[in-house]
Amino acid sequence: MRKSIATVSLSGSLSEKLTAAAGAGFDGVEIFENDLIASPLNPEEVRRRAADLGLTIDLYQPFRDFEADPSDDVLDRNLRRAERKFAVMERLGADLLLVCSSVSPAAIDDDALAAEHLHALAERARRHGIRIAYEALAWGRHVSTYDHAWRIVELADHPALGTCLDSFHILSRDSDPKGIEEIPGEKIFFLQLADAPRIAMDVLQWSRHYRCFPGQGGFDVAGLASLAVHAGYAGPLSLEVFNDVFRQADASRTAVDAMRSLRALEDSTGLAPLPAPVVPAGVAFAELAVADTEPLHGMLAALGFSRTGRHSAKPVELWEQGEARVLLNTAPSAGHSVPSSGAGREGPALAAIGLETADPTASVRRAEALLAPVLPRRRTAGEAPLDAVAAPDGTELFFCRTRWPGHATWTDDFEPVPHEPAEPVGISRIDHIALTQPWHHFDEASLFYRSVLGLHADESLDIADPYGLFRSRAMANADGSLRIALSVAPGPGDPGVPLQHIALATDDAVAAARRLRERGAALLPVPANYYDDLDARHEPAPAELATLRELGILYDRDEYGEFRHFYTATVGRFFFEIVQRTGGYRGYGAHNATVRLAAQHSNVTR
Repeated sequence: MRKSIATVSLSGSLSEKLTAAAGAGFDGVEIFENDLIASPLNPEEVRRRAADLGLTIDLYQPFRDFEADPSDDVLDRNLRRAERKFAVMERLGADLLLVCSSVSPAAIDDDALAAEHLHALAERARRHGIRIAYEALAWGRHVSTYDHAWRIVELADHPALGTCLDSFHILSRDSDPKGIEEIPGEKIFFLQLADAPRIAMDVLQWSRHYRCFPGQGGFDVAGLASLAVHAGYAGPLSLEVFNDVFRQADASRTAVDAMRSLRALEDSTGLAPLPAPVVPAGVAFAELAVADTEPLHGMLAALGFSRTGRHSAKPVELWEQGEARVLLNTAPSAGHSVPSSGAGREGPALAAIGLETADPTASVRRAEALLAPVLPRRRTAGEAPLDAVAAPDGTELFFCRTRWPGHATWTDDFEPVPHEPAEPVGISRIDHIALTQPWHHFDEASLFYRSVLGLHADESLDIADPYGLFRSRAMANADGSLRIALSVAPGPGDPGVPLQHIALATDDAVAAARRLRERGAALLPVPANYYDDLDARHEPAPAELATLRELGILYDRDEYGEFRHFYTATVGRFFFEIVQRTGGYRGYGAHNATVRLAAQHSNVTR
């Protein structure tokens, strides 16, 4: 299907918005009236600019507070106002006008009068070759649901009058979209799509500030779009997203993210299938970009890792314990694509993740279809082929297979090095990777990991940080063998360079913490107040509470099981977390994040 985007969804001037939309592959745009009014380009110039870029102008919007005012004088003024807009639209080359349900205090609750007024408007529009799409605002004074708006359109009975369906206005009110199938497809003049996180707040403010692209929030936008298409809607899939972050972000990047959301939506609904996602089965490795390996050598050795290999052609070391593998890369360019890493200035940076993938080639095809940039890679003779794409924050994601009989794998590139095996502390694998996103890439990352990797997303959480608000969203595959925790937050002492970490799984957190303390490992101290509160909340046995307090272990539980975890001190801006899940615990200890953040800030600034 054709794809369109409202200019209000992008930042910049109208000309810049058109350029960004065309560059991302959109077929058309909705011109938001304020963008035109503020533009130095006259309507004819906007029309030519759009045509030169290969864009159609699919909708002009919005026309407000028109129907159901009982005053004849007001109706006359409104019709005059409409005539002026029709003239502008003719100059633009736009033939569809969006009319929002009235919020005027003077409007009355009279469907017959509203239909009469809309019929008169549609008749005026028809003379100009223009059609009217009537939309129910979720906060409309008397018309606030799509089915009510459709009843009025049906009552007005004019060929130039149809309805506009907006997923936000429908789903934010928890209206049942099933009734869309009862609307004749030819009377659905336009379909606007927007997602949003579930927030308990005034719907107008929710709409104006927190919309996001399909797949980034908590609404079933794809299901609604499917209903409209099955009803016979044949117009464009159009994005209308009011979002404070998008209004400040780079327009070209936002437009690409918007296009990714529509491609993922078409894929999930079967409208335009993409290569199927190959859901990763776990983490093959985590790669840290470091300027100086010495601090991490000590930390990894204390954690029970052994340095088992060195890359045959690159300054990269392999450290292993169980199925947990960490690479240390000292190449000057390592981590160059991670803008927040500060590698070499702030210490280690998480630069790349190897994802255990059954079909790496298919994984890359899926990523490319969803506009993920495939990263060029120089290989020496005999080096195992590894394809990588860039995640929104610049982290490199490698699709690989650690064990692949008869095929070269990434571990073949590492030559064994003599080493004294370290005494393990019981770490078995990487439990999850925590990726801190730049503030303007969080929603983009949510969509990226869901659509490209096929991960399931939990709802976003907001957690208090000593210097702001910590927003987090977890992604995982079906069995939890791959978990990625996304967050956006001010970092302790420096909002521009947030902390990063890798969580390592163990079957016995208490034993692991004891071994680490015996080795003199620097662990994050936990305030005594935490354990007083823990005793009040969960009432652990006195002996267990004493052990947790002694070792600085934090505790959580959910309906599935228990969680014990603790943290190393930071090296630069990086740290490790050691976690124990029992009984199927699914979370990440979110309740404890505030304590961890405060403790880390105290130790960073001390």
